[in-house]
Amino acid sequence: MSAPQRICAADALARLGSFDAVIDARSESEYALDRLPGALNWPSLNDAERERVGTLYKQVNPFEARKIGAALAARNIAAHIERELMDKPRTWRPLIYCWRGGQRSGALALVLGQIGFQAAVIEGGYKAFRKAMLGDLPARVAPLRFTVLCGPTGSGKTRLLHALAQAGAQTLDLEALASHRASVLGVIPEQPQPAQKRFDTLLWQALAAFDAARPVFVEAESKKVGNLAAPDCLMAAMRASACARIELPESERVALLLEDYPYFVQDPDFFCQRLTALTALRGSATVQGWIADVRAGRTQDVVRELLQRHYDPGYEKSTRRNFTQFGQARPVLLQNRSAQALAQAARELLEVGSGG
Repeated sequence: MSAPQRICAADALARLGSFDAVIDARSESEYALDRLPGALNWPSLNDAERERVGTLYKQVNPFEARKIGAALAARNIAAHIERELMDKPRTWRPLIYCWRGGQRSGALALVLGQIGFQAAVIEGGYKAFRKAMLGDLPARVAPLRFTVLCGPTGSGKTRLLHALAQAGAQTLDLEALASHRASVLGVIPEQPQPAQKRFDTLLWQALAAFDAARPVFVEAESKKVGNLAAPDCLMAAMRASACARIELPESERVALLLEDYPYFVQDPDFFCQRLTALTALRGSATVQGWIADVRAGRTQDVVRELLQRHYDPGYEKSTRRNFTQFGQARPVLLQNRSAQALAQAARELLEVGSGG
């Protein structure tokens, strides 16, 4: 029999990859909101059971609540053991956590220890781990050498970032992590953004995986990506980093946007609804004109006007203000939006980044 080992959050952060499994003993909704990288969900109490026990705790008394909670947790832990552990060797070592107090993770770890497994429990649970993780972000960012892909809307920055990833480069795709295209029109239908906590964890996980000896390519972004905020340490590093300036002919930019935002073409009502968000910036008459054009099937014309009248006018000034090396940016001139052109540009950027 093995007593559960209790480790501090900083130790858990540093040793995360050394455990055979990371187990989240919280309810399924807590797990969905955010969890440690790679964590499996083995709820000691599911959402309904947690609500039931909490109600008893408040309306009856803590003793009665604990009795019911213990019975429910025992059944759930037995089910987890039968489902997950019958093929595990004695040497299997899990890291277990719950929210903060340690009762749910402690109960699971105690039973596993009685079986003979060497389980570790995070002191302070998820809450302590998140604090340690946020504190670790500057140390993850500091050694990295970023190349920031700049360029006006529709110039192919995201596509080039994907081409770089396919070519073997290290890439940080903030828009993918945030499930947002990072503009007023950047909402992706039926793909809600994660919670800020989840975004932070996904970002830390991505940063922790990078090799500091190799460059990291990232698209120029503002601090807010939809409703989510990137950490100050990352934004400061990006804004001080070398830049590549992506250029693409206007006709290609319009065609690229129509391809990358197909839901605006397929669902004019959704496009019109998003356009109303520009009223304060562009005025009601202009926006209503765009909406009328969309409803008349002139979506391509509206996209071109959005580039000319909304996105492009302030781009140069804003980018120069926010990215200190933009004036010395390496030009990346794309003749078209083809996969071949993007792959060639990615190869050239990689050669420059590696000193070739």
